[in-house]
Amino acid sequence: MAKTALITGASSGIGRETAKILSKKGFKVILTARREERLRELADSLPGKSRIITCDLSETEECIRLYETVKNEKISVLVNNAGFGKLGEFTEIPLEAELEMIDVNVKAVHTLTKLFLKDFKAADRGYILNVASSAGLMPGGPLMAAYYATKAYVVSLTSAVYQELRNDGSNVHISALCPGPVDTEFNDVAQCSFAVKGITPEYCAKKAVEGMFGGKLIIVPETTMKAGTAASRILPRKLILGMTGGIQSRKKQ
Repeated sequence: MAKTALITGASSGIGRETAKILSKKGFKVILTARREERLRELADSLPGKSRIITCDLSETEECIRLYETVKNEKISVLVNNAGFGKLGEFTEIPLEAELEMIDVNVKAVHTLTKLFLKDFKAADRGYILNVASSAGLMPGGPLMAAYYATKAYVVSLTSAVYQELRNDGSNVHISALCPGPVDTEFNDVAQCSFAVKGITPEYCAKKAVEGMFGGKLIIVPETTMKAGTAASRILPRKLILGMTGGIQSRKKQ
């Protein structure tokens, strides 16, 4: 199998740590994000071959350009990691910020998954890791309504494609990473602080790569979060929404 991985949102957090792990495993990694300086710094620190491509995935044309740029490099791993959130009342968060969030969290993931999946299926090999969130496993998130909705989309899309691949007897695997709080730059962008202690991006990336290559559909790194998301499927929706809203309200900085 060709050992080339494309990682979006690679300039920090989970994307950055995933790149380090895959590079150590012998993958050539193609790193993409908006911050060129951060990408160059990461590329210079990696043990294996790497390439950087600056790209703004909030623009669909840029997603297509990214695919066209690398489609002949025999990529076998796609990590859709780019994404961000915003905290606040649905009526108070600027519409422009929410539409950009949808563009990055949903449209970019959808576009890149579709484009690369066609190639992966034709070659009958490859792995796609879509970075979602435990938010995507919950019934909704008051004060982060749009963010929770985008991550639910990623989980739903990934789950459906997973089953289609199984129905086809394909050797292509797709997974959704659904962590709880992770100590990354997410808080600064979302303008919030976690109400509970987060895991490190190193630990999250380690579990993500293990789960991806293990063929898991939903990857939840933390034991406590597994219990929480399981409870959300049993308890009444209104109760879970009330509990989630209480947690979100404690995130305000």
